[in-house]
Amino acid sequence: MNKESNNTFKAVSTYIVDEEYDGVRLDNCLFNKLKGVPKSRVYSMIRKGEVRINGSRSKPEFKLEMGQKIRIPPHNLKPIKPYKPDNSVLKMVKEKIVYDKDHILVIDKPEGLASHGGSGLKLGLIEAVRQIDKRFQNAQLVHRLDKDTSGCIVLTLKKSILRILNEEIREGNVEKKYLAVVSGKWPKEKKFINLKLKKNILSSGERKVNVSEEGKDSITKFRILRTNENLTLLECELITGRMHQIRVQVNNEGFPIVGDLKYGTKKINDVYKEKGVKRMLLHSAKINFINLGLTFKSEAPKIFYEILT
Repeated sequence: MNKESNNTFKAVSTYIVDEEYDGVRLDNCLFNKLKGVPKSRVYSMIRKGEVRINGSRSKPEFKLEMGQKIRIPPHNLKPIKPYKPDNSVLKMVKEKIVYDKDHILVIDKPEGLASHGGSGLKLGLIEAVRQIDKRFQNAQLVHRLDKDTSGCIVLTLKKSILRILNEEIREGNVEKKYLAVVSGKWPKEKKFINLKLKKNILSSGERKVNVSEEGKDSITKFRILRTNENLTLLECELITGRMHQIRVQVNNEGFPIVGDLKYGTKKINDVYKEKGVKRMLLHSAKINFINLGLTFKSEAPKIFYEILT
């Protein structure tokens, strides 16, 4: 009996590099995109020139750039049994839908739920959404939020709409504002941060960002909303959209986000955990597609304000 008889055959396809894989090694991108394909087969695809970037051969360590076209050759995928989430999860996600019109979905994502599965996670927001309603079976993420970040996240139900919204993001025509509670009294004069950030996605799928001269410019505008002797509530407007941008920038300045387990300070996190903070205090408050007249907002949870009183 043919061992691959139960495998799914995938024809040639093209993937256009988006912000998630901008600056990531080719092999690590393919490991994440081709789940179910052995790593040895992925390396063989690259070595033999079956994988092409903008029509040219490349090496596994090649760093991708947003907008590049990757040719993915025909391949067989081992069947992966879809994970069926608990009905309570589906109900919770359904209740968080705040906009459903013109093939666009906006969800007020709760903290603790990843944007998509992978890296050891069976379920993400997108997988749950696709099981809520038949209309949502082909839903796609327009952008992503970190697992422990809450707030506005935009999805589309139609590829043509996805292309339009992605283009607006690439052209810098989208306003994104976040709220963050950081440890320390933020200096009034610090209104902009521009750091070079380098993204690393390991073969395990873990993502980590470092400040590095080899990285790409990351710019954020900051505005103080509230402050006391120990904490500051900041409005953070992304000028660029690098992975973990706000988290790395504020921590590098010595003002880590309260509850940030990856980049923050354990001692600070422990102090506020005892005061009832059980999450990272970062929230996607507003996303505005300026040219399209689409603006979506989400109120931050009460803990963002109560912790400063």
